[in-house]
Amino acid sequence: MSRDERVDHATSRSFANALALLTVEPRPCLLDLPPAELPVPSGAGEYRARQLASWLYQRGERDTVAMTDLPTAWRAELAERWRVDPFERAERFPSVDGSVRYLFTLSDSQRTEAVYMPYRGRKTVCVSSMVGCPAGCAFCATGALGFGRNLSRGEIVGQLLAVAWHEGFAPLELRNVVLMGMGEALLNYDAAIGAIRTMVASEALGISPRRVTLSTVGLPSRIRRLASEGLPLVLAVSLHAPDDATRRSIIPTAHAYPVADIVASLRDWQAAGGRRVTIEYTMLDGVNDAHWQARALAALLEGLVVHVNLIPFNPWKGSGFRSSPKERIDAFARVLEGERVRTSVRFSRGRDAGAACGQLALGGSGRADPASARRQRAATAS
Repeated sequence: MSRDERVDHATSRSFANALALLTVEPRPCLLDLPPAELPVPSGAGEYRARQLASWLYQRGERDTVAMTDLPTAWRAELAERWRVDPFERAERFPSVDGSVRYLFTLSDSQRTEAVYMPYRGRKTVCVSSMVGCPAGCAFCATGALGFGRNLSRGEIVGQLLAVAWHEGFAPLELRNVVLMGMGEALLNYDAAIGAIRTMVASEALGISPRRVTLSTVGLPSRIRRLASEGLPLVLAVSLHAPDDATRRSIIPTAHAYPVADIVASLRDWQAAGGRRVTIEYTMLDGVNDAHWQARALAALLEGLVVHVNLIPFNPWKGSGFRSSPKERIDAFARVLEGERVRTSVRFSRGRDAGAACGQLALGGSGRADPASARRQRAATAS
């Protein structure tokens, strides 16, 4: 073989090796497993599983080698066979109101988002269950993206751990979780419920299920299935209209699920021991904000234990919608309250960072901060 042939052969082999590396499946993620089923050395028992869960969820450690009270050989095995962080990259988009939109790049280069919302005395994270969303709500920027794929259990829980890491606090400081980001959680049922079970597990994050809110566009059969899970979480239903004609004009899935069927499933949810239902209602100028629609909504919800959140529409480019004026929102609320329906007007946080309700659209911005707040604080301190 001539020198040139040897060079060509070596180059081809190097290229083939590099291509093979690019196409290797990523290591499985520990967060995809239920906490009680974490991999432990043979014969080690539940104690080691609890140790590992404590490192992952309560301390938020992202490097198995740093889990110093685990046996050295086990740490090496975990590092070789498993990964902790399900994300390749995390970008921060801070808002002037203190909330932060997170844009996560997944192992297959798809992206999803979460929103961190600090309040006095509590920390809340809004997580996604999908890349994009198949519901296609006309007023929602996420719906305009279409559906990418479902997130795994670990990719959902991992959003909480990643936010805690980058913001510099322990995961156990998280007090509230809302599954209101990208996607329809009840169409990714097993992963979403699995993630919630990890959130509430005492050996993991130990969040009270009463502080977990799951939002759905309204899928009656899945709502009834959820009622059988024994999870006393908060159910939020994105209703947005009291009548089928209006709802079908703004929510494509409404053609398959009439309003009456959704409300019937909510009655079943509460009969099975489900807690108060939150009704999400985005106020769209000239679409769903008329006086008669307020009266129809009150009549529809009669007999249910509900709280209605009226949400002024958060603008996004190309939506074609405007928010109802404040005077009309207030009048709508007065009609509901006059019918003894508990009502509040919910102003979304993070509008300037694209983090408000209905705005998540995988957008970039000059405000992006790929580095973590944790590292920034450490650098400042030094």
